[in-house]
Amino acid sequence: MPTQDSDSFKETTINGPGTRRWVLESGDCMELGIHRMARLGIDEAAAPYRRVRLQPAGSFFLATMEGEGRILLDGKWQRVTPGSLFMAPPRVLNAFYAMPGKKWCFTWLRYLEPNFVRPLVGASSPVRAADGGSAMARCITGLRHEWDGARDSKVIHHWASLIQAMANRAAQPAASNDRLAALWAEVENSLAAAWTLDRLAETVHMSAELLRRRCLLEMGRSPMQQVTYMRMQRAQMLLETSPDKLDVVAERVGYSDGLVFSRAFKRWIGTNPRNYRIKK
Repeated sequence: MPTQDSDSFKETTINGPGTRRWVLESGDCMELGIHRMARLGIDEAAAPYRRVRLQPAGSFFLATMEGEGRILLDGKWQRVTPGSLFMAPPRVLNAFYAMPGKKWCFTWLRYLEPNFVRPLVGASSPVRAADGGSAMARCITGLRHEWDGARDSKVIHHWASLIQAMANRAAQPAASNDRLAALWAEVENSLAAAWTLDRLAETVHMSAELLRRRCLLEMGRSPMQQVTYMRMQRAQMLLETSPDKLDVVAERVGYSDGLVFSRAFKRWIGTNPRNYRIKK
């Protein structure tokens, strides 16, 4: 397994001799551009297939059809299996690779979302959807068949709209639970607060264990991982739009220790805050 140390990551595209790919670009299909989709595709990946994207310009979705692989999200490697749907926000490190000796066939979708556009995958989105992967894969596969066949513009329009609908549904599950939605809204308004699992549970009037189970089911993260995720999203915004010193940014998102903040930012985003600001 590749190391989790972000220092080892560089922009990488390795296909491997047994890999087969189908990719559709927005430059070739204007229906994708209507929804801000940059490109989508279907990969039949074989080791040493690997992708590393340090600061991608848009939200990303990956739905496995067959086999299994590994994907790095929220600073940790996660196993992906058939039916699973993983997603990541823009400008956050994501990487994935095929396991030696294991088949992995998946569909994927990447958006183009400039800084002034509200991304589809945001602070309230999960890292993993409980379901939806199979539906997303069927829609992308359907678009491929039409594009490679009759290429009827009306049918292509409908497939692209369905893919967008699947992405929207997957990225916004928190709205289905009013109590959790209210909790994350309060956290977002008070990121500098000293949040703990017990404080989160008390705020939402649940036991800590129930809150943990609900979050893992609906968000694919523990409650404190979700807090960290929201803090990193806010830190990115502050680094991009404000002249505040790094220590000030750290305090505004709940870190009294700048070094701890820098390490957390690097683990989740793929580079340290200073380098992130320089690149912007």
